Amino acid sequence: MAFSSPAVSFTWLLPVSYLLLLPQLQVSSASEHGGSSKVEVSGSIRPPVPLVDGLSWTFYKKSCPKAESIIRKYLKNAFKSDIGQAAGLLRLHFHDCFVQGCDASVLLDGSASGPSEQDALPNLTLRASAFKIIDDLRAKLDQTCGTVVSCADIAAIAARDSVYLSGGPDYDVPLGRRDGLNFATQNVTLANLPAPNSNATTILGSLATKGLDSTDTVALSGGHTIGIGHCTSFTDRLYPTQDPVMDKTYAKNLKLTCPASNTDNTTNLDLRSPDTFDNKYYVDLMNRQGLFTSDQDLYTDAATRGIVTSFAVNQSLFYEKFVVAMTKMGQLGVLTGTLGEIRANCSIRNSDNALLLSSVVVRDAASGGAAEMK
Repeated sequence: MAFSSPAVSFTWLLPVSYLLLLPQLQVSSASEHGGSSKVEVSGSIRPPVPLVDGLSWTFYKKSCPKAESIIRKYLKNAFKSDIGQAAGLLRLHFHDCFVQGCDASVLLDGSASGPSEQDALPNLTLRASAFKIIDDLRAKLDQTCGTVVSCADIAAIAARDSVYLSGGPDYDVPLGRRDGLNFATQNVTLANLPAPNSNATTILGSLATKGLDSTDTVALSGGHTIGIGHCTSFTDRLYPTQDPVMDKTYAKNLKLTCPASNTDNTTNLDLRSPDTFDNKYYVDLMNRQGLFTSDQDLYTDAATRGIVTSFAVNQSLFYEKFVVAMTKMGQLGVLTGTLGEIRANCSIRNSDNALLLSSVVVRDAASGGAAEMK
C-alpha cells in the first residue's frame, strides 16, 4: 500500500530524530501496579457520556455492592501469572459489543440452530482462557450475591479492569446490561468486525454506523497497545511482496517470526511496550511499525493522521478519549429492564440450561438415584 497524499500538518514537520525519541516520553510519574508501569490518575474517571435508559453508574449498589471489587481482585491475581489475559478480555468485550450489541452473545455456545459467533473467522482466535475467566467470575459473584450480575456486565467490568491492571486509566463503567437470548449468524458477525487488512476508510465507515466518530475509532484502536497478533492476520503485508509502508527493519524481523511456510506463530501488537496499556502503539504507527494494515493506515490516511500524532505525544489525551470511546461502545445495543435475561451460565441460555438440568434429573431418576442440585 502506498502512502496517501500527505496534507501539510504538524506531523510532517516533526524531525525523524524527534520521532525516535517519542517512545521515551513520560506523561507523569509512574508506579508499579498489577505487574506493569501504572500512570497515576486521581481516582476513577466518570466520562461525560450520556447513559442509555436502564443503565446506571451504581446499578448493583444494593443487589451486589462488592461486584466490582470481587472482579478486580480475581483479575489482579490472574494477571500475575499471565498479563496476556488482559488483552484477551479486552478483545472479548470489543467483539461482543460490535456484533449485536453488548449482550454477551459472543459467550453463547453454538446450538442445533447453527454455529455461534465464536465459530466465525474473526472470533476463532479469541482466547479460550478469557471465556473461562468470565465463567469463573460468574461463579464467584453468584457465591456472594446470587445470580444478579449479568454476563454482559461481567465482560464490561473485566475489560475495564484489564485496561487498568495493565497500566491504563481507571474509569467507571455504567452497568445494568442484560444478556441476549440468541447469538448472531456468522455472516452478521463477519459484517460487523472489520478485518485486520481493512484500510482507515473502511474502519471509519464501519464504526460510524455505530455512532462512533474518527476520534473514537482511533482511540479504540489503541487497545492494540497490549496483546498479540497472529501471522495469518498480517502476512499479506510481507508476502509475496512487502508493503512499502512498513519499516524495513520491522518487516525483516516479522519475516523471521512468520516465514512464508509457517503462519501459525504470533507476535506482539505493540513493539515498544507490549504488556503495558500506554500510548506507545501510536508511536509505533508514526515509525511505520504498525502490525496490521488496519493499524498502520490510521497514520497513513490524512483523515486520522493528526489524531494518531496527538495521542502519540500526549498519553493523557489518549486515556481521556479512550475512556469516552469505551463508554460509548459499551452501550451499543444493550438490553435493559425486562429485556433479555441474567444467564446463570454465561455460555448457555437459561431455557437451555433448564432443559439440560431437567434431563440430568430424568436420567438420574431412571437409574434409581437423585440428582444433587446446587
